[in-house]
Amino acid sequence: MSQSKTRPGDPDRVVCRNRKALHEYEIVDQLDCGIMLHGSEVKSVRNNKVTLEEGFARIERGEVWLYNVDIAEYSEANQMNHPLRRPRKLLLKKKEITKFAARADESGMSLIPLDVHFSRGFVKVRLGVGKGRKLHDKREKLKSDDARREIQQAMRQRNR
Repeated sequence: MSQSKTRPGDPDRVVCRNRKALHEYEIVDQLDCGIMLHGSEVKSVRNNKVTLEEGFARIERGEVWLYNVDIAEYSEANQMNHPLRRPRKLLLKKKEITKFAARADESGMSLIPLDVHFSRGFVKVRLGVGKGRKLHDKREKLKSDDARREIQQAMRQRNR
């Protein structure tokens, strides 16, 4: 019997997605990276208490830092709790950092967290290098998605 990807006890599951980022940015490249967390933060992530909506990453002094990501306080860690929005260090190899730094330094490019997931029991963040979309680009994308969806529905009805 295979387990679903959404069960809380599953070691390989997506905790939180940044759906707004896929609408606001055109993602050029993606990379999974580890994240340094406190114990109470890991417990909150396991309870799906993460918000990525306003998050972004920045490269500072050869390290990648994640900002504005809310990880809710863990209710049972009374005195040893963590602050909600603290900068969190992302764990990447030097080669990956230089590759991403070159891409992110281009004009109009930024590092965006796309999702938080577990991989073999470790908390991982999928970072994307994206270029911001203009309003007309967003409209074109919505139109093309609608057209693709209508074509797929027509093909399914025709095959029945």
